[in-house]
Amino acid sequence: MGLSIPHLLVVLVIVVLVFGTKRLKNIGSDLGEAIRGFRSAVKEGSEDKTIARKEEEPLEGEVANKEKDRA
Repeated sequence: MGLSIPHLLVVLVIVVLVFGTKRLKNIGSDLGEAIRGFRSAVKEGSEDKTIARKEEEPLEGEVANKEKDRA
């Protein structure tokens, strides 16, 4: 029931015939750029959280601890 190598090759040939090699190359490079952008955004977001935790200030949209607000 799984996909074997001959099945994958047939799918690859059909995709190449439908889209063409140049368009597939563009799609691949666009997908790579999107993944790199996502990874850098996740990394920046985690850095922002660690900086905010050190400064003990809530981030924009972050729920603050109610006990801190009462003090």
